[in-house]
Amino acid sequence: MANFKEELEKVEAIVFDVDGVFTDGGIIPLANGDFIRKYNAKDGYSVAYAVRQGVRIIIISGGRGATLESRFQHLGVKEAYFDVGDKLTLLREIVERDGLNKENVIYMGDDIPDLECMNYVGIPVCPADAATEVIEVSRYVSRFGGGQGCVRDVIEQILRAKGLWAKDSLGVTTSTVARSN
Repeated sequence: MANFKEELEKVEAIVFDVDGVFTDGGIIPLANGDFIRKYNAKDGYSVAYAVRQGVRIIIISGGRGATLESRFQHLGVKEAYFDVGDKLTLLREIVERDGLNKENVIYMGDDIPDLECMNYVGIPVCPADAATEVIEVSRYVSRFGGGQGCVRDVIEQILRAKGLWAKDSLGVTTSTVARSN
């Protein structure tokens, strides 16, 4: 098995779960069936920056709701799948359809529904506060918990390995991402 840092240079796509990864897992149900989730701004910035640098970001979540969908649209994520009951089947379809090498795909999950996907890809990673079973199958465990910077941690490491981190001082904002779409 290669060195983790060396593997990051070859990453073709980063797949994320949402609840427990982008958030601390807490949700506030609304009467209309939607949910309020709290996100980390640095995680969001790193996603928008990675998208701008041409890194393929894919969201596969069992969660649902207009606010959830809106969050990732604002970050410029083009591939976001919600209310997914069978994450592994969808992930396999994406990998096969697009000719990705599954060994060069990262999947970041935090709980039991993510285990099959994590065992399928070559580079499973997780937040510090993931379920024990998830930590056990992970190649890398972020020192940050879900909703506390774990997404930024992984994206920054990948972009540094590819020579794309802080490549320019322009940065990204929600409005610059929207203009580039």
